[in-house]
Amino acid sequence: MTRTSHLTTLTLVALGAALVSTAALADRGGMGDRMGMGGRGGLAMFDFAAVDADKDGKITEAELTAYRAAEAKAADTDGDGLMNADELAAMHLKGMTARAAEMAAEMVKRLDTDADGKLSAVEMAVRPAPAALFDRIDADGDGAVTEAEITAAKETMAQRMQDRKGRRGHHGNHDNN
Repeated sequence: MTRTSHLTTLTLVALGAALVSTAALADRGGMGDRMGMGGRGGLAMFDFAAVDADKDGKITEAELTAYRAAEAKAADTDGDGLMNADELAAMHLKGMTARAAEMAAEMVKRLDTDADGKLSAVEMAVRPAPAALFDRIDADGDGAVTEAEITAAKETMAQRMQDRKGRRGHHGNHDNN
């Protein structure tokens, strides 16, 4: 593999990762909501065991309220009973960092072909279907991807995620009047 083709492959891998993560964030509405301090992601990041304080397999409103109060207290690092933007940002970054660590560990587990606990550039480059992803983005088939094609691909992916989210939102929401 020449240096140029190696760099092209790595660029494609990075592009694919950026598109996938953009779609994932669009679907989650950002960080996701663990039924804690807010967010728009809903159940994607929900930690049932953390909220189920008595471990009876059910969550009561009291348990949810207590969980949210504990999250607020933990986020209030200066102890003034209020959360400023910096404290809220730190709370969200903590959750995002934990999720990123989980995702990285899963990625190493899935792609580490030599089982050394690390990913080489070669292991990263052979990720699933980078050529197919490139071909999908290369709308005019000229073997190159323009910024406009990347923008269009992002918009298409975001729209598909929104459409899926819309379809999920209509299930079980029938009026019984």
